[in-house]
Amino acid sequence: MKIVFTIDSLAQGGTEQSILELIKNFSEETEVYVIYFYPKHDLLESFKESKCKIYFLDLKGRYDWLKGVKKLSHKLKQINPDLVVASLYRSSIISRITCLMLSIKIVGTFVEDNYGAERKKTFKGIKGMLKFYPTLILDRITSFIPCAWISNSKSIGNNHIRHLGISNKKVHVIYRGRDSNDINEWTPPINKNFEFVAIGRLYEKKGFSELINAFSMAEKKHPAIELVIYGEGPQRKELEKQISDLNLQKKITLAGNTPKAFGKLYKGNAFVFPSRFEGFSGSLVEAMMAGIPIICSDIPMNTEAVDDEHTALVHKLKNEQDLFDKMNRMIEKYPDMVQMGKRARVKALQLFEIKEISKKYEQLLIKLHD
Repeated sequence: MKIVFTIDSLAQGGTEQSILELIKNFSEETEVYVIYFYPKHDLLESFKESKCKIYFLDLKGRYDWLKGVKKLSHKLKQINPDLVVASLYRSSIISRITCLMLSIKIVGTFVEDNYGAERKKTFKGIKGMLKFYPTLILDRITSFIPCAWISNSKSIGNNHIRHLGISNKKVHVIYRGRDSNDINEWTPPINKNFEFVAIGRLYEKKGFSELINAFSMAEKKHPAIELVIYGEGPQRKELEKQISDLNLQKKITLAGNTPKAFGKLYKGNAFVFPSRFEGFSGSLVEAMMAGIPIICSDIPMNTEAVDDEHTALVHKLKNEQDLFDKMNRMIEKYPDMVQMGKRARVKALQLFEIKEISKKYEQLLIKLHD
């Protein structure tokens, strides 16, 4: 069976990383091609190591979709795939139109909460709404094209069913997975200071502004604490100013883009994940699989993965006081928190092992092809 995965780029992102993990574990009976459109190549070498065939279509304009359709059409005619699996918005629209023209079966994916209330708030003013609603309308009017959809969480699937008007019978939930062989069991490090670790791109949706304010409250009570945020993005200057205004330059580090950032978990005492909206997070799965104690926001995508008070401490969304309370408890009840992390690891190994996730994904694609 020939499968083509289309994606915007090979940036260092959760969706890109999850596709890589999937195809690395497909059986030899499945021939995999990856086609990406835009010039971000962070994971190119890793994809090459997975032994899939890779094609770059080199689109210049952000919405140069007509050229994208033309180039993708040419490549798909050469490959003659049994199925196309499309992820992320621009890639998905180009792929749907192309596959409709060529009568090729396509499977859509839901990897982010594109139309939830929190994401909608990021489209501010008239200009923002003029971007949000045309995006939704185009997504909706082309949503009939895929023969099925694969969602990485139940809540994301349900949100898209409601906004795109598709049948729930076409949506299949398969969680993101990680390879337990690549993730060693975490043990409490011997640190001079108690270190909180966060991982994610520096975007408003990640909730790092709330985290920094909560940390500032915690630092007043526990001066020997630190926070390291691994990731890069457009909010850097804003966060740097916030850190400076709070006089926390010596306590909070913005570490920048860090390949295989999950490896930094082992330097920390706890993982904090305060996102306002997400897909089903690979970073959260990695933290669970490592077994480091976790604090995360109460968005549905997170609470599908963790159980409050049993495998993680869950704080109220955008509530800095509640996040501070959870950070304070993490520090003061640390032996109990370490045991909580151990329970998270057991759950992650049971539910999110990539070999089982990949097998389930591949079997679904075979079924959809037949």
